[in-house]
Amino acid sequence: MANERLARRYAQAVFSLAQEQEAVDDVGRDLLALSSAILSDPQTRAFFIAPVIDRKEKERVLTASFSGKTHELALHLVLLLVRKRRESLLREVVEQYRQQEMESRGARPLTVTSALELEPKQLDVLVKDLEERYGSRFEVIQRIDPTLIGGVRIMMGDRRIDGSVAGRLDELSRVLFGATK
Repeated sequence: MANERLARRYAQAVFSLAQEQEAVDDVGRDLLALSSAILSDPQTRAFFIAPVIDRKEKERVLTASFSGKTHELALHLVLLLVRKRRESLLREVVEQYRQQEMESRGARPLTVTSALELEPKQLDVLVKDLEERYGSRFEVIQRIDPTLIGGVRIMMGDRRIDGSVAGRLDELSRVLFGATK
């Protein structure tokens, strides 16, 4: 929780600067790219997170690798995290920035998980129905989970709607076994 609050502060500061420079999308895209480049490779991640590696060396490597290839604000945020020994916050800062970006557009996150990939038309109908029902715009992330067997599971913030076959089977199991106790 404390890390989330701290990450939110960093994200708010960078988001504010990005708005002033009219570069919100560019900074967001580059923060995501930096985070992915740094954290997806185990060796790069170990180098970035390791407290025993000199901060100046990390800064030198990051600057040499990303200077001129990413927005200046995105790179400076990563360098600031290194200087403050808060490298482990990078993923959360990027997530908090993404949240700020969505909120500024009046959108909320919506995760739709299904056993098979939904056709674009099906997904559009589902999202439009939810937008009308909840009076909000959504930014959709579609995930595939074959264990759902069929149907969909929807996450809107902390609200979960489970219309999957697996979810209904779990519910039936709880009812049947809960009644025998």
